[in-house]
Amino acid sequence: MNQNRIEQIELNLRAKALNQRKAALDELAEFPSEVAVPILQKLANEKDVALCRLAVMGLGNHQTEASFQALLQILEHNQDGNVLAEAANSLFEFGDVAIPLLQQLFERSDNWLVRQTVISLLMETEHHEVLFAVAVECLKDETQTVKEAGIIALGQVLKTSLQNQALPLLTELAEDLYWRNRWQTAIALHGCQHPQARYLMAQLQQDEHFRVVAAALESASG
Repeated sequence: MNQNRIEQIELNLRAKALNQRKAALDELAEFPSEVAVPILQKLANEKDVALCRLAVMGLGNHQTEASFQALLQILEHNQDGNVLAEAANSLFEFGDVAIPLLQQLFERSDNWLVRQTVISLLMETEHHEVLFAVAVECLKDETQTVKEAGIIALGQVLKTSLQNQALPLLTELAEDLYWRNRWQTAIALHGCQHPQARYLMAQLQQDEHFRVVAAALESASG
């Protein structure tokens, strides 16, 4: 293996130009993990947040125990929301073993980006109980976008065996004072044929806000 090439990749990972960094990361992904992971671990220890985030992205390309442990260290010691959100994406590449770690990350972080990243990842899985638990926590979040992500996640839970747990929450949200929560509820109800869901869609079609009405009409037609 060409040592000069490896050294050049290490330099390019720290280049000022973003396209150079990205190209170096893509090239490193083709190297054996025993070569790439130590380079990425070294990069992850940099104080520069952008470099650390790049390293975390790279670790997701190598599903090895060393890479997994490196990501765990980042979760434990790094406080930057951008880095932690990227770590969540990389951990997700490891499959089911990452699910409890993602839930723990969500629960201990109050960063909107971390929370929205975790819940969007969980929506791609079949771990419905975890998704429901995280969605419930989203509803308590003071950041509106996080709350809305939780409402949409409840819509996915509606399609599972936990439907009867999600419906009471959506029933309450359908009467929320803030129109955006009612709007997202109308979207979340899309395609659900449960009698209570159909009742809520009919109710939301009479809403005072036009966006809520439009979303409810679309959900009912789906």
